[in-house]
Amino acid sequence: MKHYQVVGIGNAIVDVIAQCDESFLDHMGIEKGIMQLIERERGETLYAAMNDRTQAPGGSVGNTIAGLGNLGLTTAFIGRVRDDALGRFYEAALHAEGTDFPNPPVKDGKLPTSRSMIFVTPDGERSMNTYLGEGADLGTMDVALEVVENTEILFLEGYLFDKDHGKAAFLKAAQGCHRGGGKAGIALSDPFCVDRHRADFRRLVRDQMDYVIGNEHEWESLYQTDLESALAQAASECGLVVCTRSGADVVLIRGAERVEVPVHRVVPVDATGAGDQFAAGFLYGYATGQSLATAGAMGCVAAAEVISHYGARPETDIKALFKAKGLI
Repeated sequence: MKHYQVVGIGNAIVDVIAQCDESFLDHMGIEKGIMQLIERERGETLYAAMNDRTQAPGGSVGNTIAGLGNLGLTTAFIGRVRDDALGRFYEAALHAEGTDFPNPPVKDGKLPTSRSMIFVTPDGERSMNTYLGEGADLGTMDVALEVVENTEILFLEGYLFDKDHGKAAFLKAAQGCHRGGGKAGIALSDPFCVDRHRADFRRLVRDQMDYVIGNEHEWESLYQTDLESALAQAASECGLVVCTRSGADVVLIRGAERVEVPVHRVVPVDATGAGDQFAAGFLYGYATGQSLATAGAMGCVAAAEVISHYGARPETDIKALFKAKGLI
C-alpha cells in the first residue's frame, strides 16, 4: 500500500488560457480581472472563441499539490473528472508531474470536466470564467479510504464545501486521515463560501481540523468579528491557525505560540496562484517538521515565485530558493 506525505482533495479544473485585447472582453461581455462562475453553454461559447489556447491542470488544491510535488514530496490528488478530452488531459498531466490521481476519469459522468477559461489582456490581468462541471460533484464515493488513511497530511479545498455531498466527502476523508494517525486541514478558499456555510465551517474547524489556512477576510467572515478576535477564537478551537494578509506579515498561531512572518513585497506579473503556492510552501515546512517561522517563510518564498510569471504553478526549483534563503 502506498504511503503519502500529502493528499489533497479539490475541484479538478483544467485552466484554458488565451491572450486577448480589451475589445474582445467587451465584445464577449467578460468582466475584467475577476473570476466568474458560468453555465455550460456560456463555457462552450467562450471555449470556441479562444485563439491559440494553452491548457494546464488547475484548481486551487490541485495547484498546491503540484507545488508540493515540485518540492519532492509523495503526493496524491483526489478529484473528479469526466472521461472526455480535458479529463484525460488532467489525469495525464498529474501523472507527468509525479502526483498520483487515484480516481480514473468517470465514464458515465453527467457533466463535462470542469474548466476555467482565462483571458489574459496585455496588462497581465486575468479574467477567469469558470464552469464547474463534473469536478464540483465530488462525493464520498470518490474518497478511497486506502488513500486518506495512508497520508501524513490531508489538505481540503473550501470551495467543495458548497454542496452537501462535498461536506460528507470531507468528513469521511478527515476521519479516515485521523484513523491513520495523520493531520487534516483546510483552506477556507473564499469569504463568500464561508458566508454561505458559516455554522458548518465552524464545526469542521473545531471538530475535525488540525490546521486551517485562510486570509484575513475569510477569518473575519468565519467568526463575524475583527481579525484579532477571529484569530483568537480560531486558535482556541483549532491546533494551528494560518492567516495571510495580502502583502502584510503572515500570522501563524499554535497554542500559546504566535509568529509573524514578514512578506517582501514584489510587483506581481500574474497574481494567480499566490495563495495556492503559499499553502504548498507552508505545508512542505509542516510536513518536514520545520518551525512555524520557517514554514511560514517557505510559504512566502513559494508565493513570491509564482507571482513573478504567468500561470499558477512553480516554474523554478523552489527547494533551491529555500536553500538560497537559508531555510533548509
